[in-house]
Amino acid sequence: MFIEKNKVVSLTYTLRFDNAEGDLIEEIDEINPENVLIGHENLFEKFEAKILKLKAGDAFEFTLSPDESYGQYDDEKLIDLPKENFFIDGKFDDEMVYEGAIIPMEDEENDIHAEAIVTEVTDKDVKLDFNHPLAGETLYFKGNILSVREATAEEIKFGDVTE
Repeated sequence: MFIEKNKVVSLTYTLRFDNAEGDLIEEIDEINPENVLIGHENLFEKFEAKILKLKAGDAFEFTLSPDESYGQYDDEKLIDLPKENFFIDGKFDDEMVYEGAIIPMEDEENDIHAEAIVTEVTDKDVKLDFNHPLAGETLYFKGNILSVREATAEEIKFGDVTE
């Protein structure tokens, strides 16, 4: 069975910066493979295109540019917010808001709309970066297709693997 829309693919991969010798970002192994429904925007469009028509046992290896993955780094996604926005009961929340922390940003209804990385905490402001941590990076994937199966009606309805 080949990979195509509405198939569930189980795969392993290593993800590195730039090329095969780049620093390791992530490794998905056979113990905990990635299971993904094809054709429902669960993978980068170019990633999916590169594995279409592969089958169980096939290997893959390719690079995605920033424009094919998390996009270019955008300085306009750097925002300073007043430190008071992060006060709880009149005190700055230094347990959740510190340099390097990833914090969810909520609206008035407490719905999470984005995550930001705290890049600096000053006396007056909290500097936030709303870029994805891998924005602007070239990504190198090398992996194997473990299995391909038909998706269930429920998986197709919800657009994701239900396992």
